[in-house]
Amino acid sequence: MSLKERITDDMKAAMRARDSERLGTVRLLTAAIKQKEVDERIELDDAQVLAVIEKMIKQRKDSITQFEAGGRQDLADKERAELTVLAAYMPAALSDAEVQSAVTAAVAATGATGPQDMGRVMAVVKQQLAGRADMTAVSAMVKAALAKP
Repeated sequence: MSLKERITDDMKAAMRARDSERLGTVRLLTAAIKQKEVDERIELDDAQVLAVIEKMIKQRKDSITQFEAGGRQDLADKERAELTVLAAYMPAALSDAEVQSAVTAAVAATGATGPQDMGRVMAVVKQQLAGRADMTAVSAMVKAALAKP
C-alpha cells in the first residue's frame, strides 16, 4: 500500500470514528499533496509525499515556537496535536550512530576533501536519509566531518 493510499484510508477511518482533530489534520495533508500534484502536474510517489509531510512538520514546529513565545498555549497545543498525527506517517528515525555512518560513507563515496564539497555530500546524504533524520543535524555532522584534516 502506498503512503497516499494509507493517508486516504486513515481519513476515511477518522470520518467513521468522528475524530474531528485527526480528520482535520489528514485533510490538510491530502490537500497539500493534491496541491503539489496540480502545481507540478505529476503523480507524487512516496518519497515526494514524505517531502510534503516533512515540510508540514517543520511548519508545525515553527508555529509551536512562535505561539509559545506569544503566550498562546492553546494554539501551541493544537499544533502539537497536528504534529503527532503527521509524525505517524514518517518512517522510523535513525540513531545518531547510523546517521554518522551514512555521513562518513557519503564523504568517502564523493571523495570530498573539505568544506567546499559540502553540497555534493549533502545531495548524497539527503537522498539516503530523507524523512528518517533531521537534516539540520545531518548538515552539522557533514560540516564537522569535512572540517577534520
